[in-house]
Amino acid sequence: MVSEDLSWLLSGLVQRVPHTRSALLLSSDGLVMASDGMDKDAADHLAALASGLYSLARSAGKRFDDGDDVRQIVTELSSSMLFVSAAGQGALLAVLAGREADVPVLGYEMTMMVKSVRSHLGAAPRQPAGQ
Repeated sequence: MVSEDLSWLLSGLVQRVPHTRSALLLSSDGLVMASDGMDKDAADHLAALASGLYSLARSAGKRFDDGDDVRQIVTELSSSMLFVSAAGQGALLAVLAGREADVPVLGYEMTMMVKSVRSHLGAAPRQPAGQ
């Protein structure tokens, strides 16, 4: 699990890309690891949604593609866009942005952020209770 607070890293991403509202680092099973731009309840809700979307995309990859590698999930809403991508072993990055956001720039910034700190972003799998 991430041992340091990486909210500053997410804050930098949100500040660098115009129309980006919030960013969230989460474990692949939906636990919030760090967030910027949202309260705890919203972060928990987005973490559950992002984890579910990522899981569905992996399932689609297994069934209809050559594997379960997911590069990025983009969900277009009426006034927002949600991006979800892998961010290290067992970790995901979710970003909410307005529809006005420059999608290629945001995707690039997300990729560069993950590449630069990937070793710090891993999340160990949870162990069953009592082990």
